[in-house]
Amino acid sequence: MLDVKVILKKLAEDQKPWRSRYLAGLAGLSRREALSFQKTWQTLPIETRRRIISALVEASENDSSLDFSYLFRLCLEDEDEEVRLRSLEGLWEDDDPSLVVPLVKLLKKDPSLRVRAAAASSLGRFLLRAGTSKLDDYYARLVYSALLEAAEVENLEIRRRAIEALACSPSDDERVLKLIEDAYYHPDEEMKASAIYAMGKNANPRWRPFILKELRNPRAAIRYEAARACGEMGLKEAVEILAELAKDRDYEVREAAIWALGSIGGNKARNILINFLTEGDDSIREIVEEALREIEFSSNPLNFYDLRI
Repeated sequence: MLDVKVILKKLAEDQKPWRSRYLAGLAGLSRREALSFQKTWQTLPIETRRRIISALVEASENDSSLDFSYLFRLCLEDEDEEVRLRSLEGLWEDDDPSLVVPLVKLLKKDPSLRVRAAAASSLGRFLLRAGTSKLDDYYARLVYSALLEAAEVENLEIRRRAIEALACSPSDDERVLKLIEDAYYHPDEEMKASAIYAMGKNANPRWRPFILKELRNPRAAIRYEAARACGEMGLKEAVEILAELAKDRDYEVREAAIWALGSIGGNKARNILINFLTEGDDSIREIVEEALREIEFSSNPLNFYDLRI
């Protein structure tokens, strides 16, 4: 195996490192090798670091056996905002509790508002684990308090992401419910979209009328979030409207509506989706088939529905 310094040199010389055969040599490094990486990494130009970190993220997404998490953690301290953002992206599937402290640190102290917002989003998955007793109480409290604090800051992007993440808290948490409702009535459209997203994740029955109402919103971004929220909450009363939205002029809204029908399930949703297949709209066929597979799996995990009709 090549030395880490040699691998970085090869990658630095390559204008397209995501195609490099050397990337795999940086997976699963020992502590000594990681320290060598860090020392050499700091000497590389910013644009080179950006190219390499992007290549590592892409490689890890395409091949789950490649573990660059240690390197991504090291790069959370990079001086460049883009490198830190890409490192957070690379750590998205990492649910090790030891990541909580660095993420909270980024949320509270990073000089980049974009990085702080991304850190808030990343912390949401740890709250989800806390809800299933898979996270130590200390870390759960740390995440919760940091996100509550972030949900009150002046910057709207950080507030939005913090509220979205807090939606993974218990559905009867009154502090979180108030934050979501206040966000819903905020004049900023993106804040309202985040509130509807949070309603779906929070899944408190009180959100049903809000979500159903917004399925008719003239703004596509709101209809999209409302459709997704219906799927998250399994709102069967939304099936007919979702059938209409599956033909929406906005492709992302159509996609969200079809996904929601698959998540809600039942014979009515299933028949609607089958009709879409027979109509022969190739632009949505793949997502319709996936939604039907979801319905079949939910109703009978041991016997998948044959989509060849």
